[in-house]
Amino acid sequence: MNNFLEIINLSKTYESVEKINILNNINFRLPDNVLVALTGPSGSGKSTLLHILSLLDSKVDGEYHLNGKRLDISSQKEKNRYRRDNISILFQNFNLINDLNAIENVILPLLNNNNFEYDFCYNKGKELLSKFNLSKRTNYFPSQLSGGEQQRVAIARALINEPQLILADEPTGNLDNENSIIVINYLKELKKENRTIIFATHNRDLVNKCDLELTIKNRTVIST
Repeated sequence: MNNFLEIINLSKTYESVEKINILNNINFRLPDNVLVALTGPSGSGKSTLLHILSLLDSKVDGEYHLNGKRLDISSQKEKNRYRRDNISILFQNFNLINDLNAIENVILPLLNNNNFEYDFCYNKGKELLSKFNLSKRTNYFPSQLSGGEQQRVAIARALINEPQLILADEPTGNLDNENSIIVINYLKELKKENRTIIFATHNRDLVNKCDLELTIKNRTVIST
């Protein structure tokens, strides 16, 4: 089985008054088409690792290979373009734009690509919102949505550009059990479309639905 994602000797240190080592000498390999749970105690570095994998934090030591491309030595312009075309990250605080309604938030990544007509983007966004039981919230603004609804809009937005790598920080944290199952089942379907999905979670029921588990403890990955 070919490696889709490979991390070699990755370390992350924050420098302020003193150096703080967050991640130390992490190594792991993942194939494509897998759903991966990233686990570990609060403050163990899960969010930091997701930011590194999403190319939002490049001040790290070590190698990052994704789909045959070594990203850690790429220019910032190359990283930005690669992230736009191949990676989506779902933030814990949603990062929805308050002045845009639900469907406008969802289709924004497609509109920014400049390769798609508005009608195509709108129809694709509408279909995706329907999959997350949000077809009646298309024109609602974030302030008019519940926390769980905002989270599902953010998830739909992360999936709209059909990324190869999907990263999520507690994607079901604000959802009830019914909608958590909808989200995880949809992610499981996505992995069949040549996608690798990594999400941080404390929910063991969700971990049990995954193909693999990466656990961070004492600043390194200790199990897969």
